[in-house]
Amino acid sequence: MLPRRKVLQLATGAIALPAVSRVAWAQGYPAQPVRMIVGFSAGQSIDILARISGQWLSERLSQPFVIENRPGAGGNIGAEAVVRAPPDGYTLLVIGANNVINTTLYKKLSFNFVRDIAPIAGIYRVHQVLVVDPSFPARTVAELITYAKENPGKINFASAGNGSVAHMTAELFKLMTGVDMVHVPYRGAPAALTDLFGGHVHLMFDNLPSSIEYIRAGRLRALGVSSRTRLDSLPDVPLIGDTISGFETAAFAGLGAPKDAPAQIIETINREINAGLADPTMSARIAEIGGTPLSLSPAGFAQFLSEEIEKWAKVVRAANLGAD
Repeated sequence: MLPRRKVLQLATGAIALPAVSRVAWAQGYPAQPVRMIVGFSAGQSIDILARISGQWLSERLSQPFVIENRPGAGGNIGAEAVVRAPPDGYTLLVIGANNVINTTLYKKLSFNFVRDIAPIAGIYRVHQVLVVDPSFPARTVAELITYAKENPGKINFASAGNGSVAHMTAELFKLMTGVDMVHVPYRGAPAALTDLFGGHVHLMFDNLPSSIEYIRAGRLRALGVSSRTRLDSLPDVPLIGDTISGFETAAFAGLGAPKDAPAQIIETINREINAGLADPTMSARIAEIGGTPLSLSPAGFAQFLSEEIEKWAKVVRAANLGAD
């Protein structure tokens, strides 16, 4: 029989071994391709920024960071896929405003976003632009409000889906103006924009990156932007807040991992993302599509998410919205 001291030494070593292996394994990260899960279809703002970030991380860390689109249920399908993935840093969630909105909007989720996703880094913030087909009779926000009040329930607005920022921004618009408009949700902004071009819907509060080229080409008319100051990317487009005092909304993107992902991996990704946001080439690409870099520590991004959850929860409750 082994002496009691030897047994304790062996037991202690057995407990410590996984921790040592975990640290060594994290130090070699990434040793294989990394999946970045986007909860919406390709071509949307969050997808565009995910691809820019994924390319940067691939170049910096010498492994492919592959974008995987998992659309559906307002981004919940993609989020759940990451929650259920091993916490090894090889499956990441591209977090968007939809994820924080869904914490209040959806009454029955099989996961808890705050508890089950570890924040890693912010990527960007971007405001919404109110766009209509050029044939739409209103040419300003004030004219839209007047027209909507003269035609209650006859104007419909598209969105990238229930709980998307496009949806919630329109709901905020309705609350602040008292207009009655009908929501038409789509499986992503590209499909919504296609129907907007075709005249099947009247307007949309879209995230700027997915609409900006159509605005520049004259295929869409921009009535206003949801920022507090005019945007360099659309300097001639007025603020919605000029007509509706205090109106301001923004979407964002960031990265998260399953809870219990190694802190060293989180720190590695955060460091490289922030290096990208400070790089003139990458920051210029973000600015070109109307966004601003969101450079935060993991703790700072966690605080940012908490504030966004609280902000959008007020809109969900005031508009009496809910989804199963």
